[in-house]
Amino acid sequence: MTKALYLSLGLISCLLGIVGAFLPVMPTTVFLIGALFCFTKSSPKLENWLIQHPKYGPSLVAWRKHGAISKKVKCIACCSMLLSFIFVCIFSSMPIPAYIGIGLFMGIGAYFVVTRPSAPAV
Repeated sequence: MTKALYLSLGLISCLLGIVGAFLPVMPTTVFLIGALFCFTKSSPKLENWLIQHPKYGPSLVAWRKHGAISKKVKCIACCSMLLSFIFVCIFSSMPIPAYIGIGLFMGIGAYFVVTRPSAPAV
């Protein structure tokens, strides 16, 4: 039962990651990290497929072994958060505390991304 749950969550996460590869508003790697976690507990074959993937495999292995995020991905993530916040501020009408809350959560997310190692320790 637990394996089936992890497999289902892994497949859903993988599907969301694939959608994220085509939609700029959805992350890809975050969902693939979740899928990798679930496949580790449910399907060695799918786990290996993700790790061996030519485009996403190296990032997933770096995250798994070192908690590392490449400088390029850090830049993309932080710029995306900043642009998203700017668009929210320009195109929505909310109370000031809502803007502050959104900015705070995005700032915490950016801090987390920036403080991860950039490359595996040698």
